[in-house]
Amino acid sequence: MRRYSTLVYVVLLLAFFSSAPWSVKGSSQCKQINSGEIRPHSVTITEFGAVGDGVTLNTKAFQNAIFYLNSFADKGGAKLFVPAGRWLTGSFDLISHLTLWLDKDAVILGSTNSGDWPVVDPLPSYGRGRELPGGRHRSLIYGQNLTDVVITGDNGTIDGQGTIWWNWFRSKTLDYTRPHLVELMNSTGVVISNLTFLNSPFWTIHPFYCSHVIIQNVTILAPLDSPNTDGIDPDSSEDVCIENCYISTGDDLIAIKSGWDEYGVLFGRPSRNITIHKLTGHNLFGSGIAIGSEMSGGVSEVHAENIYFFNSSTAIIIKTAPGRGGYVRNIYISDVTLSNIDTAIRFYSNFSEHPDDHYNRSALPTVERITVKDVRGDSIKVAGLLEGIEGDNFLSVCILNVTLKLWRKDRQMFQIVTNTIYQIIFGTQEFEREILGCILDHIAERMMPSIRG
Repeated sequence: MRRYSTLVYVVLLLAFFSSAPWSVKGSSQCKQINSGEIRPHSVTITEFGAVGDGVTLNTKAFQNAIFYLNSFADKGGAKLFVPAGRWLTGSFDLISHLTLWLDKDAVILGSTNSGDWPVVDPLPSYGRGRELPGGRHRSLIYGQNLTDVVITGDNGTIDGQGTIWWNWFRSKTLDYTRPHLVELMNSTGVVISNLTFLNSPFWTIHPFYCSHVIIQNVTILAPLDSPNTDGIDPDSSEDVCIENCYISTGDDLIAIKSGWDEYGVLFGRPSRNITIHKLTGHNLFGSGIAIGSEMSGGVSEVHAENIYFFNSSTAIIIKTAPGRGGYVRNIYISDVTLSNIDTAIRFYSNFSEHPDDHYNRSALPTVERITVKDVRGDSIKVAGLLEGIEGDNFLSVCILNVTLKLWRKDRQMFQIVTNTIYQIIFGTQEFEREILGCILDHIAERMMPSIRG
């Protein structure tokens, strides 16, 4: 039987891509690491009284072990070995020149008692807790002002046991913002690799004000209906490389951030030089790769390629809003494969959450030099939805060599809404004009035969 499906070609910049003066280039390969590098000193968590029965609380054991290992920080560093077992714990701090190593059958379990996750001050670039005014619960594994810290193992597991936190969120009985599973702040030389992360109460891995971060060969899982369980959120960080990861969560798989409204503008620390390579995953309510919406400190030089998203809401999204300020520029995403996606490419420019009423409503984000190329997909509902901001300019947006089979031939393709100046190279025509709720007629739509038995 012969059937027909709609094949949408979005072809921009048919000339050599290298001729575009605003295209972003650079290596998408992460530096090869040896996370199993031998530290000269090593201890096992059981030496400090830990019991891996899944019931005994081992917070003190982790804290005491790391306090002891701190004496070796200037002697080549040390390794804390977590053997097979189920090791229940509350929040604990890491130190510099430390390797936290989990055996294959080791599981670190987050306590279900909120009192075991201390409340700390809000991040200065957010001004308050992300969910509620005031402080926030500290992550299960935390570190601040560190150098040379490794969290790795032989495919061990860190499980936040987030169900109770999700229930408190849904019932609106939280007193403070939920904790992340892993958060490192003001740190450099960070490696997270060869582990599985489960059921984070909030965002899973959150490098914040960090540099030279490698996240490699990790699996991140949470139920598809779990609220705000982002996978990896680089935040006001630079030189971050994410490679060979599988993520399936209840929100964005990767979200690049840099502060919230006036607090992010004042703090002024951007996220830049972010590399994403070989990422696979899906979700129901978030996106595959998101920039923002907290991007007030700026996001630039993002290079992502070899991406596969399936059974998801949105593949690629830039989230901004009036009041954010900041910028998103020099973004390059290529070699993307999609299957069963609601919206392939989206600019969402009215993300209405703000920390308070003191933000500058005239602070408009700068969005420029965005390149998305070599995208192919099937069972796509909407190829693209580009929403701008009245009075703002989104410039030098290049969408090149996109081939999508729509889920139904009467579905929308690319649509641009609200009064915004877009400068897009589309086909062989360059245009710069106001667009109001119009569907672009520059898309070449063809009916192509599809042979099925």
